[in-house]
Amino acid sequence: MSQILEKYINVPSENNPNDLIAEHLAKLSELELLYRTAPVGLCLVDRDLRFIHINEMLASINGKSKEEHVGHSLHEIIPDIAPRIEPVYQRVMETGEPILNLEVRGGTPANPGEEKYWLASYYPLKNEDGSVLGVSTVVQDITQHKLMMEVQNERLRFETLLSEISTRFINLAPHDLDRAFNECLKDLVEFLGFDRSSIAEFSADTTKLSVTHSYAREGVKSFPSISVENLFPWYTERLRRGETIVFSNLPNGLPEEAVAERDYCIKEGFKSHLAIPLKMDKSILGGLGFGSFSSEIKWPDEIIQRLKIVGEIFANALERKRTDLELKKAFSEINQLKDQLHKENIYLRQEIKLEHNYDEIVGQSHAIKTVLNQVEQVARTNSTVLIIGATGTGKELLARAIHNQSRRKGRVMVKVNCAALPSTLIESELFGREKGAYTGALTKQIGRFELANGSTIFLDEISELSLDLQAKLLRVLQEGQFERLGSPETIKVDVRVIAATNRDIEKAVKEGKFREDLYYRLYVFPIHVPPLRERREDIPALVWTFVKEYGEKMGKTIESIPQTSMQALQSYTWPGNIRELRNVIERSMILSNNSVLRIELPKIKDSTIPQKMPLEEVERKYIIQVLEMTNWRVRGRNGAAEILGLRPTTLESRMMKLGIEKKK
Repeated sequence: MSQILEKYINVPSENNPNDLIAEHLAKLSELELLYRTAPVGLCLVDRDLRFIHINEMLASINGKSKEEHVGHSLHEIIPDIAPRIEPVYQRVMETGEPILNLEVRGGTPANPGEEKYWLASYYPLKNEDGSVLGVSTVVQDITQHKLMMEVQNERLRFETLLSEISTRFINLAPHDLDRAFNECLKDLVEFLGFDRSSIAEFSADTTKLSVTHSYAREGVKSFPSISVENLFPWYTERLRRGETIVFSNLPNGLPEEAVAERDYCIKEGFKSHLAIPLKMDKSILGGLGFGSFSSEIKWPDEIIQRLKIVGEIFANALERKRTDLELKKAFSEINQLKDQLHKENIYLRQEIKLEHNYDEIVGQSHAIKTVLNQVEQVARTNSTVLIIGATGTGKELLARAIHNQSRRKGRVMVKVNCAALPSTLIESELFGREKGAYTGALTKQIGRFELANGSTIFLDEISELSLDLQAKLLRVLQEGQFERLGSPETIKVDVRVIAATNRDIEKAVKEGKFREDLYYRLYVFPIHVPPLRERREDIPALVWTFVKEYGEKMGKTIESIPQTSMQALQSYTWPGNIRELRNVIERSMILSNNSVLRIELPKIKDSTIPQKMPLEEVERKYIIQVLEMTNWRVRGRNGAAEILGLRPTTLESRMMKLGIEKKK
């Protein structure tokens, strides 16, 4: 259009200014014929901003006839608009340059209350010497185009909001879902201009409908967290059937039976409501509701369909939340049952008959029979087992017993002591490495998990693993996959994990030293191994087992043990448990010169626990006794650490903690 205008209005002329304007008018009239059927307004004003010419279209827009325009100024014809466009005319006349496609918004003199959008272009009318005689203007009505663009932009913004809501729930932890629901309700209310939005959830049997989340704009009450099935029975029944509920002019349209709903609308001034059922497969989990108190809402189908998408997102999130709650509830029930069994001492009321003989595990006490019964229950499954017990209680023997009764017994159980390996090497030991994975990695190494494929891996002292390695172990437990160090290739394995710890692992979780998700993954079937002091009746059998073992190795025959020695052994607290007992018997066998075994337990008569002495003090006194017996030698054969059944580093740590120092 600008090229056409320039063709008509920028025509050089040798006539005087008035003749030139007349010539432009003639050309403008000719131009007008081209746009007679198009919604384009045309006009020509002189340097005094008076109308010289105007076509019918622009005259009708301004609400005056063509004759009323001619000779009159912009202020006289369009006083409301003139202040905004006069600077534009002035600039065109001062610079001699056109101003194209200037957008103007507002009403017209003919229809001042109607919102319109205009696109105006201003062209200078020049003499051959370059002086500007006036300005020609072309005005187009672009209202429909602008409205369409606004609708498209609004639709795009809504689609973006839906995408953000969907992304917000991806990989979100179950305990963060409530916060995400509240944030999404707030975003929807503020974006769509509603007054309130709420989420209501059905109970598992759909008999109860409770509001769980709600957001309302300022000045509007949020819906309280209450059960509403009795307050709104008609509404609850429709939602239970999976129906979408739409009302634009409440209480009109409500059926006669919706008495409670009608009363609520009248009392609260509730004008419009939309409820979308939250469906998961064929189950109705609840409803997503939107309401308006300030004005009526027509609820266009396009909005309803998009809000149904939001409902699908919310339904999936609610299902995840319910599943997580059910798992936690089941875990809590397991703990409660375990406590109940312990309190009722149920195993004391029935005879436990074990199906297998355990050559390596000695004892007939109730405590050890309970443990062995658990071993038989879990051995035939592939479930992960966590063995919990103090140092020296025989956790590895139990792990071997579980493996030997499983379907994997045809292959060797692989053992890893997580505390014995340096932190710099434990990852390559578990998962392997490629040649050159790090400095000093001169060869390729197969990891223990890969070695245990199709068998069982026993992870002793698992609580000593770093948090980084705990995360990698969790992945192996969940997916059966890992990568060797220095290799991007994923290796899949089928390994049963039996873990053991002598630490309070629940305390470690609370302190942030052990991953909670790994703890729950390991805590599928926990077995608590009793310390030796809780199975004192097994001590005689254990003593004779060790006597036989060392007798064969040393070529000695022991025929009797004094009753006082055996009673002393049963009275002792055994902080080192079975390992300490084994060491005491070995030392006694070394010192024995005849068929009667003399037990060399330091000051056995003092080994009973004093009535009012703290446990740490008892431990301190006993460690000092053993150290004095070994002339304060901690390490080596028959050293204090070996007698106590502890690692030398562990004993040194305990000595430091208890303030034990050799007297000078």
